[in-house]
Amino acid sequence: MKKVLVTGVSGYVGQHCAVELLKNGYSVKGSVRSLSKTDEVTRGIKKVIDPKGNLEYCELNLLKDEGWDQAMEGCDYVLHVASPFVTSEPKDENELIKPAVEGTQRALKAAKKAGIKRMVITSSMVAMMGDARGTVDINQNSWTNVNAKGVSAYLKSKTLAEQSAWEFINNQEGEPLLELVTINPGPIYGPTLSGNLNGESMGMYKQLISGKMPLLPQFAINMSDVRDVAAIHVAALINKNANGKRFIVSTEKAHKGVEMAEILKENGYSKVSTKIAPNFMLRFMAKFNNDLKGMLPFIGNTFNGEISETMKTFNWKPIPLEKTVLDTAKSVDEAMKNNLYRWAK
Repeated sequence: MKKVLVTGVSGYVGQHCAVELLKNGYSVKGSVRSLSKTDEVTRGIKKVIDPKGNLEYCELNLLKDEGWDQAMEGCDYVLHVASPFVTSEPKDENELIKPAVEGTQRALKAAKKAGIKRMVITSSMVAMMGDARGTVDINQNSWTNVNAKGVSAYLKSKTLAEQSAWEFINNQEGEPLLELVTINPGPIYGPTLSGNLNGESMGMYKQLISGKMPLLPQFAINMSDVRDVAAIHVAALINKNANGKRFIVSTEKAHKGVEMAEILKENGYSKVSTKIAPNFMLRFMAKFNNDLKGMLPFIGNTFNGEISETMKTFNWKPIPLEKTVLDTAKSVDEAMKNNLYRWAK
């Protein structure tokens, strides 16, 4: 049985990746920042599949060298999922950039040293957004201009981390060569396994269905389902045509944020607002609000991701947006009813 190290297994995407690996006959070693998180992760995974002894944990920190060599021991592949995901603009952009870039480099160096065959890294469409202005067509060759006006710390962190990964791969010396694939989703939604509603995706839905988001920003981008993202991560481990490539995993076309609200409204979520906030108002308010400041690269813009290469390589079709939206809302509802987490005030 092949073993896969999943960094950041306690996260939203990492947990789904672990489930997908177990479904496909792999054993999983999941990294967490603190082993105190493992019970929650295991409970979430067991909602979908019984690990049957094929799940273990290790402790890793993106900013520390300790433990990385030991984590790779016995592993055949690596899914490097761990990276800061905070859309709010920090006071110091290096709060996001440093762990993203340094964590990626630590994972790559340890994998190379251990003779790992292939690593799949979770990147993002935000690493492919050009100058992040107007209507932007995105494909496998697109990169975000980190020097463009208004590019947020999060966009920079994902772009610089992925660029550093390809630079490492292209300049590595000695056999065996480490292979690399990156997965570049858009905004990720879909059911939570842990019931934790504190992350960005679940937090937004929580606000939407409770009516605490009275105005919606105007933007359009390809949306992603966490189950699709996990499935392509796992498929990319062994697909011979995937090596050395970047794959957008998302809906076939860009969707406006308000479309998700409209789907919810049409399906009985009566508190959901579908009102659009004027762009000028959001840009003005962003001067005083770090959450909105982090949204500036999206507001008023359209990002069209090209996924034909992903569909062809993996013989895959994305989950329809409506299913993603309704499954996400149902998951949030269930988490709230089970009192797993309190609503943020």
